[in-house]
Amino acid sequence: MNRDLTVGKPETVLWKFCLPLFGSVIFQQLYNIADSLVAGKFIGENALAAVGNSYEITLIFIAFAFGCNMGCSVVVSQLFGAKKYRRLKTAVTTAWIFSGVICVVLMLAGISGCVPLLHLIRTPEEVFEDSVLYLDVYVWGLPFVFFYNISTGIFSAMGDSKTPFYFLAISSVANIAVDILFVKAFHMGVGGVAWATFLCQGVSCVLAVLTVRGRLKKIPAGEKAAIFDWGILMKITAIAVPSILQQSFISVGNIMIQGVINGFGPAVMAGYSAAVKLNNLVITSFTTLGNGISNYGAQNMGAGEMSRIRSGFRAGLKLVWLLSLPLCLLYFFAGSAVLRLFMEEPTKTAMDTGVWYLKILSPFYFVVSAKLVADGLLRGAGLMRQFMAATFADLILRVVLAMVLSKTPLGATGIWCAWPVGWTVAAGLSLGFYRSGPWRKL
Repeated sequence: MNRDLTVGKPETVLWKFCLPLFGSVIFQQLYNIADSLVAGKFIGENALAAVGNSYEITLIFIAFAFGCNMGCSVVVSQLFGAKKYRRLKTAVTTAWIFSGVICVVLMLAGISGCVPLLHLIRTPEEVFEDSVLYLDVYVWGLPFVFFYNISTGIFSAMGDSKTPFYFLAISSVANIAVDILFVKAFHMGVGGVAWATFLCQGVSCVLAVLTVRGRLKKIPAGEKAAIFDWGILMKITAIAVPSILQQSFISVGNIMIQGVINGFGPAVMAGYSAAVKLNNLVITSFTTLGNGISNYGAQNMGAGEMSRIRSGFRAGLKLVWLLSLPLCLLYFFAGSAVLRLFMEEPTKTAMDTGVWYLKILSPFYFVVSAKLVADGLLRGAGLMRQFMAATFADLILRVVLAMVLSKTPLGATGIWCAWPVGWTVAAGLSLGFYRSGPWRKL
């Protein structure tokens, strides 16, 4: 059901809109967590390392899908807030065409480029073959990733955060079951993990696209909407390209960090793989809530309701901090118990790696979550230069410090120390940019 986010008490509207998004991202992350969990528990530590190693490369592809999602979502949100429904429909079909072209290019690049990239990041021989297999299947499933992301962006832009939640809840639970079936019953190894994700994402994508088409037909638009518009494409790319660059550079930075980690061997790789999935669950949750705040901000920008944006920032900050508290406590004090979900009889090195990673990062969830709320409003307002400046500051600091500190007596633990520094500096920049935004009180 579509919802106008420009009316009603800001805190109530935002929370009702964002909480289903939080549920959605939990189920979205179950795809990746299920892959690692099944690989680690039912195949072995090397399989867990292979899935984690491949995951950093898949984030490059996800970066493009996320950028297309954001470009479409912000433009559609602004048009929905301004009640320009005919152009809204044109924006949706334009975004689909744009995303389809990018998807084809990425598939060609992935088919030819994943193996050299695995060599570049010094993937150990014992996990190389499984890493290649996982990535090959993933690349063929990219159309599902792209069109599902665009569809969820459209739902969110029109104030509907519940429909994506329903799709993800069903498909994620199915993915866990199929993962176990393919690995335990059919003995397909890492390939079974990859194909399970492929099939379940495919079903989710088809259902989401069909639902979007049905929803758009019910929106009155007067005369027939154009299928494609260059002007709208330029507006979409003005948001999408910086978002793609931001996410891509983060992914490249993570791959560089993965290369440093790989130098410490499969045990450290396995511990990091399990811990980073837990961390990404949190960061992706905050990012998705930030995306919801982007939709809220974009609709209110389209309607000229600047005071509601300031109220939305305070409500968003309260929401992410309430979520940060239990997650921080869980990871800091019970990290080893959570990590054991991923590893059957882990080595001491693997367990120590994961525990220290979570202990160092989790107290700073309050900092990074505040950054992502501010980033959401910057994106919703189209302030992409400011958004990217803060993001690149975080990335550069993390990559440089990880490389430097890994060569000190701290070893791999020094790598984890780079995260809090990058997050803190970037949060200061994002909050400063927010305070000087067009919604400030004059």
